[in-house]
Amino acid sequence: MDLIKVVAQEFANEKVASYPKFKAGDTITVTYRIKEGDKERLQKFRGTVIQLRGSSPATKTFTIRKVASGVGVERIFPFESPFIESIELNKSGKVRRARIFYLRDLAGKKARIKEKKSALLKSENE
Repeated sequence: MDLIKVVAQEFANEKVASYPKFKAGDTITVTYRIKEGDKERLQKFRGTVIQLRGSSPATKTFTIRKVASGVGVERIFPFESPFIESIELNKSGKVRRARIFYLRDLAGKKARIKEKKSALLKSENE
């Protein structure tokens, strides 16, 4: 089993290492390539991470949720996808759970996630 992990790490995509560290509750923007016929374009999907799933980089995925025109939209992205152009961390959220599916049942102000205060802000205030 260890041999499989070693081989998987050798073939791991260097692009994944350039992604920022994020977890459930964070708001991120994923820029990905869409093929339409023979054309390609970039589209951004901004939302809240509701889960990270998988252990090895080859099988690891993350789910993002956003509300568009009053309808909840969720999208699952594999970390190793060649269509992901970039991932940008917009806000770091403060949640107690690893999978925040309870957001699906909430609406309006109840669906907000508190923002994590960074260490830089604490040091500036002192």
